Amino acid sequence: MHPTVERAVERYLAQVDRLLPGLVTGFYVVGSTAYDAYRDGRSDIDFVAVVDDDLTPAQLRRLRIQHQQSGMHTALSALGRRRSPTTGTCNGVFIRSTDLSQPVSAITPVAHHVGVSFGTGPAGSDVSPVAWKTLAERGIPVRGPDPSTLGLDPQLELLRSWNHGNLESYWRPWAGRVHRSPRRWFTGRPRYWTAWGTLGPPRLHCTMATGEVVSKEAAGEYALDVFPSRWHPLIIDALAYVRSQPDQLRWSPAQRGRRTADFVDEVIASGTDLP
Repeated sequence: MHPTVERAVERYLAQVDRLLPGLVTGFYVVGSTAYDAYRDGRSDIDFVAVVDDDLTPAQLRRLRIQHQQSGMHTALSALGRRRSPTTGTCNGVFIRSTDLSQPVSAITPVAHHVGVSFGTGPAGSDVSPVAWKTLAERGIPVRGPDPSTLGLDPQLELLRSWNHGNLESYWRPWAGRVHRSPRRWFTGRPRYWTAWGTLGPPRLHCTMATGEVVSKEAAGEYALDVFPSRWHPLIIDALAYVRSQPDQLRWSPAQRGRRTADFVDEVIASGTDLP
């Protein structure tokens, strides 16, 4: 793992162990780190944590407190280096050990958090065929046995429909909102939102077309191969942002917003037409 990831994970687990001794019996790093695509200053840190039983209300309160403390430390550290306050944040789900062998669509996490949000139940959690395929094939065990021994069922037969559903349920409405107010959406963090909208949908398109789950950075390279050259300046700038390289476009926020939303629409249309 990248040294930044190692330090963040060690700190995170130390905090959890201090507040809730013995709670986390398994801990697996997934996401960009698992795909050798972690970019210091750009990526967050995704994990799947294993617990032996349901969490009591008191345990959930302590876990929420830990999430707030961890997020505050990460935000202050990032702002001190003039980076996004969410950079390097540990985002993850907490799963009962007895649920690990269940089909992924039948698993309800006991808790999950991403960014500043903390919740219980399935809403807002990343428990999906994509996430479980990543865990099964590339999960990095920090605590607990190798993922190959966990009896995971990612339900690969649902992989394509899940990604198509994500394009329709998240990305189509997102593009619609940007179309209506491109300046409002892209003023402030124009390159971040360009990368978000330009690399996310092709990642799903790649999985639908090939059956493989890839990082956002690899999705950008895929998009350069698959989509027409008129989109290449946008894609190249999105990749440059992820790689901490200079602005490639010099467009206004409104221009970025409109072009990014147009590209999302094209990716969705192309995904719908895949054989």
